[in-house]
Amino acid sequence: MPRLQWEDGEVSSPQQPVPPRPSSHTAEQQPQVIQISRLALLACGFVLLGVASPALAWPAAFGWMVVIPFLVAAWVLRVRTVVGPEGITARSAFSTRTLAWDELDGLRFPKRGWARARRTDGTEVPLPVVTFGRLPQLAAGSGGRITDPYAAAHDAQAREQAADTEPDADVESK
Repeated sequence: MPRLQWEDGEVSSPQQPVPPRPSSHTAEQQPQVIQISRLALLACGFVLLGVASPALAWPAAFGWMVVIPFLVAAWVLRVRTVVGPEGITARSAFSTRTLAWDELDGLRFPKRGWARARRTDGTEVPLPVVTFGRLPQLAAGSGGRITDPYAAAHDAQAREQAADTEPDADVESK
């Protein structure tokens, strides 16, 4: 059962370890791709404009700087985490790691940086672009294996409000 863990403590999730069986009435689970916004490519264009002036003014010294925006653009296009029915695929700049759901022991969200998936053997795999704010997307792709704390809090609040608005049984009987 995956657990959510913060740097200074641990939060266990009350979910079931195995997702519910699909039926003819449930929609197919779609893989969720968590990636850097393509709007970051616009910033690469601005960096290219910024390095073009020195590179054109003195190509022998600054010509190599033209490569930097293209390297950053390649990084933006490559780095991602894909969450699907078969597991989690973490794709970084130079490697790709795939974790099956039975290999996953929990998730850790450090104060800074991206989330880390803890494997059953104790090692950790960084999950590019996954932050605590992306948990709803992570939960949607996991098919119920990872819970969404935002949805759980919303459901608890809705149940509490429903309990507050129900008339008391003693009042109705009088």
